[in-house]
Amino acid sequence: MSSDFETYEQDFGTLTAELTSKIGKIPKLSGDEKKHLVVNVEKQMEEARELLEQMDLEVRDIPPQSRGMYSNRMRSYKQEMDKLETDFKRSRIAYSDEVRNELLGDDGNSSESQRAHLLDNTEKLERSSRRLEAGYQIAVETEQVGQEILENLSHDREKIQRARERLRETDANLGKSSRILTGMLRRIIQNRILLFVLGAVILFTIILAIYFSVRRH
Repeated sequence: MSSDFETYEQDFGTLTAELTSKIGKIPKLSGDEKKHLVVNVEKQMEEARELLEQMDLEVRDIPPQSRGMYSNRMRSYKQEMDKLETDFKRSRIAYSDEVRNELLGDDGNSSESQRAHLLDNTEKLERSSRRLEAGYQIAVETEQVGQEILENLSHDREKIQRARERLRETDANLGKSSRILTGMLRRIIQNRILLFVLGAVILFTIILAIYFSVRRH
């Protein structure tokens, strides 16, 4: 399972390196060339998100005792992804000095306020995105905790069931032992009664013998 995670991890590292390079080129371009690069980056960003989701699913399947290291790596990759998305949003509205002068000419300074306004809106969107991501992370962690609790409850239930089965077996064995002891006690009583009867018969016989012997004399 960890080999799958490492494969996704390598693909993610290669993809983010390409994205970093391409995002850095976007402000230096204009027109169709810039649009094509933006579309290409968007596709690769989606691929990176899908890789993150696959890695996240792999981490959930790791036993709890080994999950901590992978969870820390996932947090680092998600932060890297957040930074790439932030840089990508800024690069789409940013221009190099040459491109800005070519597009705006003397009106370059007057567009600075618009650019600042766009950046402000972008930052607001980024903050909202981070809050959503934090909420999602909390939900994932809560789900993991819930799964661990359910697993522990399942294990406890199995232990209780095994204990009940042992108690039933013990009760059955005690019932058998009680019946055996009762039978032994009954036989002992019967033997004592038989001995008492035999003793009485022998004693009665002796008395009769003595009586008839005395009577003859």
